[in-house]
Amino acid sequence: MLSPKLQDALNEQINAEMWSAYLYLSMAMHFEAEGRPGIANWFNVQFQEELAHAEIFRNYVNARGGRVVLKAIAAVPTTWASELAAFQATLEHEEKVTSLINNLYALAEEEKDYATRERLNWFISEQVEEEDNCHTLIDRLKLIGDNGLALYTFDQELGARTYVAPSILAAK
Repeated sequence: MLSPKLQDALNEQINAEMWSAYLYLSMAMHFEAEGRPGIANWFNVQFQEELAHAEIFRNYVNARGGRVVLKAIAAVPTTWASELAAFQATLEHEEKVTSLINNLYALAEEEKDYATRERLNWFISEQVEEEDNCHTLIDRLKLIGDNGLALYTFDQELGARTYVAPSILAAK
């Protein structure tokens, strides 16, 4: 059974994951409107991943006899000055999510809830991957600069990304 303190924190994380999904959907819609379908696709896959993360947390709270309490999702930005600005905002956001996961891990330690700590290990690894991907894309966009052909190629490459459901969901 989850402690009330940990249950509340996990519910806050569910809200944060839903906000993340909403943010990435907003980014996808922005780049769709800007004629960048590949970049829109990349953010749409991010949207799907964040929904999956929220589902993992929801399933976990339920499996531990807790209660999921959904809260309102705060508004998200709807425009970005450039592709680079959007990916820089993505990195900043992912770094914030990393700190949220780290705080949950510390709380699980404090509460001596080793099952929750173990579940959070998956998210810790996921965040390392998310931040690394952002750094790579930012570096590429900095190299591209104002080169339209290179940006077109970048957009095409990001259009090939597909969503793959996390194996942790299949294990449920």
